Amino acid sequence: MNIATDCLSCIFNQALKVTKELGLDDNRSKEVLDIAASMIPKMSMDLTPPQNATPMYQKISKYLKVDDLYKDIKEKSIQKAKDLEPLAYEILKNSSDKFITATKIAIVGNVIDLASEISFDLSDELKNTMQRSFAIDNTNELHEALKKSKKLVYLADNAGENIFDKIYIQYLRDEFKDIEIYYFVRGEPIINDLCLEDLKDDPIHDFATVIDSGVPTPGLVYEMLSESAKEIFDSADLIISKGMGNYECLNQAKSHPIFFLLKVKCSVVANSLNKKIGDIICKKI
Repeated sequence: MNIATDCLSCIFNQALKVTKELGLDDNRSKEVLDIAASMIPKMSMDLTPPQNATPMYQKISKYLKVDDLYKDIKEKSIQKAKDLEPLAYEILKNSSDKFITATKIAIVGNVIDLASEISFDLSDELKNTMQRSFAIDNTNELHEALKKSKKLVYLADNAGENIFDKIYIQYLRDEFKDIEIYYFVRGEPIINDLCLEDLKDDPIHDFATVIDSGVPTPGLVYEMLSESAKEIFDSADLIISKGMGNYECLNQAKSHPIFFLLKVKCSVVANSLNKKIGDIICKKI
């Protein structure tokens, strides 16, 4: 999905969020915004939003001399998700349709997105999402695909989502016992996306093989995969893709069956899907 003009102001606002999240003074904030403003004219309408945003983040990171701009925020997001983990397990335990409930639990975590134009409350989302219907509902096809699959690549998104992804992956391992699951994370820190360092000692390692994809963008660009990650990706029977960034990069992919699990959090993605902001999606391409 190529960038739209609305994405340009959104990307600039992401730079403003950096200044606020890091508590920068006015002078340093202006420098960051000047960097962002200088990058906008260089953005290509033939590239995806994540591809266009990445050089800006890299330049801001270099200016601030901070490798992981959102390290503290990512840790807080993971902790907040952990606090809700017992409730998520209780909801799943008491569910009459555990596959649908587990899939919705995975989507709940997708509200943790610092690149989104709209913010959602995580605890409210956990309760409310269980009552919502999928605006695009390919869950039956996903269930059938999982029954036939031996090798699943699961594309991670934001820090904190890993807690809910772990619950979903644990359920999938119990339900589809022969399936091998690979959990792809970013190749380096970018926004609040998950990278390998964020999952040190995380229990998700007990249920999936965590893979450093080598991709530096906040959305999986296939051409940027490391050779080892590309080999795993290419040999997978099925791809589950979390979040808007991965959707923006892969929504026109043809080589694999991909199921996108996400919450719509911006007008551009809403228009792409012909749905509304706030809708939850399970879409196959």
